[in-house]
Amino acid sequence: MNKIEHIGIAVSNLEEAIKTWETLLSTPCYKREAVESEKVDTAFFQTGESKVELLGATSEQSVIHSFIEKRGQGLHHVAFEVDDIRAEMQRLREAGFRLLQEEPKRGADNKLIAFVHPKNSTGVLMELCQSMPESE
Repeated sequence: MNKIEHIGIAVSNLEEAIKTWETLLSTPCYKREAVESEKVDTAFFQTGESKVELLGATSEQSVIHSFIEKRGQGLHHVAFEVDDIRAEMQRLREAGFRLLQEEPKRGADNKLIAFVHPKNSTGVLMELCQSMPESE
């Protein structure tokens, strides 16, 4: 794992959260993106070499909606940049970690992603991220 790529924060009102985080970080949201497969809208902020990703549900069937219903707004996941997501997933499986998917899937910000179950990572949902070439 190379570095923390971003921190994901679940929010109940994305528009209001964007205003709050623009003021807090003193920087504008540089990218918004819908991830239809996850039923979520995202907003990204660059801070140093890392990013903050705000996640707003677009449906009651969204995992973000369920998360907020159970836990309220707040930290959803910590994402780590990896060079080879499949190799990292295999390494973690062999070390006894449970992954939430068998294969990486397309996420926001042109990334392949996979999640490690929070019960295996001291209660924190962990995301693996690998950048995809712009042509994919």
